[in-house]
Amino acid sequence: EYERARVIYKHALKLLHLGEEGTDEDISEYEIRKRDELYKAYISFEKKHGDKEGIEDVIVTKQRVEYKKRVETDPLDYDAWFEYAKLEEDNGDPERVRDVYERAVSNLPPAQEKQYWKRYVYLWIYYAMYEELNQNNLERASQVYSTCLSLIPHKIFSFAKVWIYAAKLYVRRRDLTSARKLFGKAIGLCGKEKIFIEYIALELALGEIDRCRTLYNNYLKAMPTHCKAWAKYADLERSVGETDRCRAIYELGIAQPALDMPELLWKNYIDFEISESESKRARDLYERLLQKTQHVKVYISYGQFERTSIGNGNEAAREIFDRGYNTLKNEGLKEERVLLLDAWRVFEKKFGDDRSVQEVERKMPRRVKRRKMRTDNDGTELGWEEYFDYHFPDDDDGKDSNLKILEMAAKWKKMQAEQKNEESEEESSDDEEEDE
Repeated sequence: EYERARVIYKHALKLLHLGEEGTDEDISEYEIRKRDELYKAYISFEKKHGDKEGIEDVIVTKQRVEYKKRVETDPLDYDAWFEYAKLEEDNGDPERVRDVYERAVSNLPPAQEKQYWKRYVYLWIYYAMYEELNQNNLERASQVYSTCLSLIPHKIFSFAKVWIYAAKLYVRRRDLTSARKLFGKAIGLCGKEKIFIEYIALELALGEIDRCRTLYNNYLKAMPTHCKAWAKYADLERSVGETDRCRAIYELGIAQPALDMPELLWKNYIDFEISESESKRARDLYERLLQKTQHVKVYISYGQFERTSIGNGNEAAREIFDRGYNTLKNEGLKEERVLLLDAWRVFEKKFGDDRSVQEVERKMPRRVKRRKMRTDNDGTELGWEEYFDYHFPDDDDGKDSNLKILEMAAKWKKMQAEQKNEESEEESSDDEEEDE
């Protein structure tokens, strides 16, 4: 009578709270041990005579008790709530899942600091995803996001991902008006770069160019130092054939007093003019850039540009390389000179002749080992250390003159040693002749 036995076991489970820990009943150790034995007997019975569902029900019941105890002990243990909700999701009872999530999100973080809210916010995100993906209840998922956004203290901190997920959900619900309103509210309360990027991507996908322009204007008013934003705005105008507007945006960008990556914006601007075959404009940009920075990469790129189909040819490229070399030489930038000479030599090997290659190679430096005294912040000497330096043939400063003197001394010493060896060999040969 397996079914009758199962009914008795289940009645005992409810009556005696089998498998549960920390019950309020005042019972002896002997009674606790007997109840554990009875629970183990029930598990063994289900394994022998029960079906798969019965065995899983026993295991889930035990896990549910363990998670319940964990969240009661520490309601702010959000990892326990995640695992508890996952357990209920795997068992497919929507009411139980919603009950767990509702109990979990009711435990607000202890302080209004972002580090405490990160895990808590993901409870809301997982709750909304469950409603959308598992239950196909998009309206309830939107309500979950709305409730979450109402709890976050946006004046202190905010979470861009919640705004973005909520707005994209409105898009999937084909409610573009609500999505735009939510993005606009997000820009006002949160104002993070991710929100501008996602909002612009939405309008661009819908073909709303004028809306994109408005968003880029607001984006750059809020973050005028972001070079990627300037470059993306210019690319937008270029993609719709507005080259004059594109050029004007680049001019506004490079005129900003502070930029996070100015080299990116200048490079994009120059590449744009080259793609438009505007050689004079591109050359002017290179000259303007060299007034701001004497970086070796600018000279290398400028020289390579002159060799292109819209450049002035090999001689113009050589003039740029030579001009860069002399400028870097005057500033004492040895490693940068080496980089420029390497690029110049590659250029001559590809487009020049043997004579031009030899002229560049005559400028190539020799790598020498030197020593210097290491000191700490207080000026205390820590000992000598060796380092590598470059000696250029056309350098004539004091250090290189000293180096030449040392080289000459080393050669003289070597010659003296060789002379002594020759004299000793002659003397030994004379002694041998006398012995004979």
